[in-house]
Amino acid sequence: MGATGLREGALSEYLIVFLSSSSSSLNLKIDRLPLAFVARNRFDFSEQCFLFFPNLIKYKEKESRVVLSVKMVFQHQSKDSGSKKNEGKELGMVAPQDKSSKKMKFASSSAKTEPTSQTTISDDSKTGRDMSTMPRVVKRKLQKLRPIVEYNKRGKGIGQAHSEMQSYIGVLARSRVPLVEKKWSQIPKDIKEQIWEAVDMAFVVGQGGKNSVLSSAAKKWKDFKSTLTRHYILPYTNDKEKLSQPPETYKFIEKAQWDAFVASRLSKDFESVHSQHAQIREKLEYNHRLSLKGYAGLEDQLEETMPGVEIDRSTLWKRARQDKHGNIPDPKVAEKAKLIDELQKQVSEGKVSVYGSNDVLTMALGPEHPGRVRGVGSGISPRQYFNLPKLQRVSFDDRLKDSLRVLLQEETKKMEAKAREEALRMEARTKQLVEAEREHFLSQLSN
Repeated sequence: MGATGLREGALSEYLIVFLSSSSSSLNLKIDRLPLAFVARNRFDFSEQCFLFFPNLIKYKEKESRVVLSVKMVFQHQSKDSGSKKNEGKELGMVAPQDKSSKKMKFASSSAKTEPTSQTTISDDSKTGRDMSTMPRVVKRKLQKLRPIVEYNKRGKGIGQAHSEMQSYIGVLARSRVPLVEKKWSQIPKDIKEQIWEAVDMAFVVGQGGKNSVLSSAAKKWKDFKSTLTRHYILPYTNDKEKLSQPPETYKFIEKAQWDAFVASRLSKDFESVHSQHAQIREKLEYNHRLSLKGYAGLEDQLEETMPGVEIDRSTLWKRARQDKHGNIPDPKVAEKAKLIDELQKQVSEGKVSVYGSNDVLTMALGPEHPGRVRGVGSGISPRQYFNLPKLQRVSFDDRLKDSLRVLLQEETKKMEAKAREEALRMEARTKQLVEAEREHFLSQLSN
């Protein structure tokens, strides 16, 4: 399959056919630039095709084949600019710069069985932000290279691979999960499976596995809906024309879903819920400025820049609220940060003692909320962080058994004591009888 007769600046249309039953490699040659595509039963059009065809318009499924309609501009190459480095630009492709590849460990997935999920996009699918934000991840998926996600001592993800994985999960959650559902629990299981399998194909997830990935997807999906509401719906409640189409930034959102989502966000029920959440947000203090790396990534970064220094959660809490210049813009946060510095100094001088959960951060901010630990991120319990002993729950039956066991032991001791006393009395009585018999026998002999 090929294309000839391309002229400078000419707009041409090509049809690319992938046989759904084929597992062989199809080769497309446009002028002198070959591109190889692997046609599989479960081909991921939303990612892989877009990587190579930024101007992808649509596709439609007919019986056992999928037809992709692609428009691209071919620019004639002059003799002076015939180097290979410009070939990708002729098709509008940009090779991703994977600067982090040296820092990440990779695992080859060439022997891995391909997942069986199938991802589709609508006929009027548009190119948008989510379709192009993670080209390096998609490229590695094609190469069957999977970065290994690393974890710290508390089981929290750290490093470049973890950050990329979180970004990729966000892309999948925004582009694949319907907006119209109210709760994550209502999302169909097959969509959740698609997200997990896509991530599992791209990364060696390790600890937490599927549960951690889907929990992250749920949060990012919720955050995405909140972003759309705050920035693209509520400011334009009186501008119907503005709300009639999905935002330019998120062109992948289908109009039917967008209309339904807008209607749900403008309902009286949502207005009441939004008002309640706004009141809760107003009460929040000391907001952090962390990126996707989170507290775990910040701790990992500080351990590299401050070797040999113990990084406690008060230091993490303070650093998480600094800007890129090391300043704390919020006056309330700055006041608490100053108090933390003073307390840390007093601890180092031996003037203040810390133990368990009564550490510097607790002294500065006040007691912890039950079951939470500030300054370390979500998913860390007080017992995990402070190494507190695990409280054992004892049922009523167990307590009853213990009580009966104690009573039985006490009664046994009493009975044993009585038995010993009776034995002593019997022994004394026997001695008396023996002595009386002996005296009687002796008296008979003397007579």
